[in-house]
Amino acid sequence: MEFALSEEQLMIRDSAERFLAQASDSPAVREGMARVDGYDPELWRRIGQELYWPALMVPEAHGGMGLGLVELALLLEQCGRFLLGAPLFATSCLATPALLLAANPPLQAEWLEAIAAGKTRATLAFSSTGRMDADSVQVLGAAEAGGYRLAGNYAQVIDGAEADLLIVAARTPGSHGEDGISLFALPASTPGITRHSLPTLDQTRRLARIELQDVHATDAQLLHLPGQGWPLLRDVLDIAAIGLAAEQTGGAQQSLDLTLAYIGERKQFNRSIASFQAVKHRCADMMLQVECARSALWYGACVAAERLAGDGDPALAAELPMAAATAQIHASEAFFHCAAESIQLHGGVGFTWEYDPHLYFKRARAAEQMLGTPAWHAERLAAQLMGEHA
Repeated sequence: MEFALSEEQLMIRDSAERFLAQASDSPAVREGMARVDGYDPELWRRIGQELYWPALMVPEAHGGMGLGLVELALLLEQCGRFLLGAPLFATSCLATPALLLAANPPLQAEWLEAIAAGKTRATLAFSSTGRMDADSVQVLGAAEAGGYRLAGNYAQVIDGAEADLLIVAARTPGSHGEDGISLFALPASTPGITRHSLPTLDQTRRLARIELQDVHATDAQLLHLPGQGWPLLRDVLDIAAIGLAAEQTGGAQQSLDLTLAYIGERKQFNRSIASFQAVKHRCADMMLQVECARSALWYGACVAAERLAGDGDPALAAELPMAAATAQIHASEAFFHCAAESIQLHGGVGFTWEYDPHLYFKRARAAEQMLGTPAWHAERLAAQLMGEHA
């Protein structure tokens, strides 16, 4: 089995690092935080129409590059390192996998080509409660002539205020649990859709509350057979959790790198504090957590890539949730630990606005709540493992 990155993958990673080191440095991130939309539109134009990052996982038949989640994870790790403020994660890890796994070729052709061209920002709206289970889908979709009538709200939608395309989940009135859930692809301009930006702890990533009032969705906008959307939604959320783990791993690595740079310059008693044994031990612990997170991430990315490639192996269907949970547990805990340690090892300036560790700490705390907490994923993983051995 080959564990090393190929030359093409190394090129993707290194080119992303060089670009983001200039385009998403600390001053650029802070400028984006001060904007209403949360990011520089020119930066997104370059990402979408010059670098073609949103096209990475889109098949060549739809104008994309035809690569997989492993290559996207390389990009996302660098995006996490540099706190990229752009709708790449929502577009590539939430909306694109939903379309790739859909059973509606005309809908796939329409939206995947627009995403690959860098002209469409997209996201997924599914939860009315902030939870990750099927019961969190509480928007109702009542069947009517020629389609469905949708009504309800979604609590926290990633980049929902600026997206051009919304993949929305709804359930048949009277249904419960995993039954009766459907996914629709709706232009954000659809009559009856109202979006409200939310104040967020992590100012580098925006959330929105989306309300649907008497929204008409046609049969042609349905991603799959009516009422059979939960397996697709579950897989998309697992794939997105692995993509988020890539960002978190990059953030953890950068927290360590910032710390190493600072302690190498900071002196006490006429010597660098990097020479103190206690400081060395704490940095070694940070590095160990980063490497564990990266290993879990690549395991998850490989499993998700096979799922997106259309492998119908039942064993793979069971492995994807385990891989996603494993990646999220390690990446979330590593990022939060490294970000907190970075603030501590920066000493008196660690929590000040002028220094960057607080930005990573806020991203770490917000990210671990985004697609399931480490505790939730641990319970899920334990339940699945116990179920397999029952």
